Amino acid sequence: MMAQIWAWVIAKTRDEEGQALVEYGLILALIAIIAIVALSFLGGSVNNTLNTVANKVGGA
Repeated sequence: MMAQIWAWVIAKTRDEEGQALVEYGLILALIAIIAIVALSFLGGSVNNTLNTVANKVGGA
């Protein structure tokens, strides 16, 4: 009886670890999508700002 309970606990732990790994993967994918979307919207203005700063520093 104890061996069956122990086997059940081990099986459940392995299942939950796999589930957690999938959840972390989904969170990572969501963060990557948000970063790509943010860069696509803000990329032009960031580029312009960096060019303005570079021109002012280079001209000094």
